[in-house]
Amino acid sequence: MSKKPQPSLADELKTYVAPFRYDGVGEFHLKSHKTNEKGGLDKEGATRIIEANRKRLNDFQEKLYAQDRWSLLLIFQGMDAAGKDSAIKSVFEGVNPQGCEVNSFKQPSTKELDHDFLWRSMIALPERGRIGIFNRSYYEECLVVRVHQEILDRQKLPPQLVTKNIWKERFEDISAMERYLARNGTVILKFFLNVSKEEQRERFLERLEEPAKNWKFSMADIGERALWAKYQAAYQDMIRHTASQAAPWIVVPADHKWFARVVIGSTIASALDGLDLHFPKVDKADRSEFAKVREALLAEEGGAKK
Repeated sequence: MSKKPQPSLADELKTYVAPFRYDGVGEFHLKSHKTNEKGGLDKEGATRIIEANRKRLNDFQEKLYAQDRWSLLLIFQGMDAAGKDSAIKSVFEGVNPQGCEVNSFKQPSTKELDHDFLWRSMIALPERGRIGIFNRSYYEECLVVRVHQEILDRQKLPPQLVTKNIWKERFEDISAMERYLARNGTVILKFFLNVSKEEQRERFLERLEEPAKNWKFSMADIGERALWAKYQAAYQDMIRHTASQAAPWIVVPADHKWFARVVIGSTIASALDGLDLHFPKVDKADRSEFAKVREALLAEEGGAKK
């Protein structure tokens, strides 16, 4: 009696990846994506998947580093309190920090404003064999800068270049850059943590009520919350125009942090599984040298015992 074939890792994780991935094919409407999706899981079941994905990521990261061919760029975007920081910390728990680097992009410095809007992100891109994590990214230039026109006014662009087409042009520039990176061996995954306004409210209240979380709260967060509708429109336009096969957006239901971590970890594990990562093979000449070194070391051990 023949054994039933085991499902591949990609098939196993498909349930937690495919429904949330948008690669630019077909229409995109942010409102059609639920923020409170659970994928048929409870918290206990989610915890098992999260732990399994951590082990997978640790294994994949070692092979990625050793093979030294691909790099992985992970971009995290979302409204305040969407859970970006905690998701990054949870998903990559146990992964060798030497193979990962997290960059957070805050208000640009004077030096950064003297360059094009992509410059500060480009100098932070991951090397081959590494995982680069952007906590916010160059996409802020199509989000917060779009919502706050006064920021664009401070970016030192020649006035004649600031036209009604500037956002369309930035989408085009970003897509061209991501296509270029993909053609040079960088796998790009972009996560939008899609949190509801009500859940954001609850998390803000938690930050205010728990002394250990007070530091996370800023009055500026409330000002941004008042612009919720404008941000949602900006996110929809951005995702619609910058999603591609080479750099898809994953619209992560983020009201339940544990399910968000299932989706994020499963997406990364599935993508790395598709790269055929393996440890480099040692050629015969090196193996012959290794054998001689081994013999010498064993002989040294024998001599020491005497």
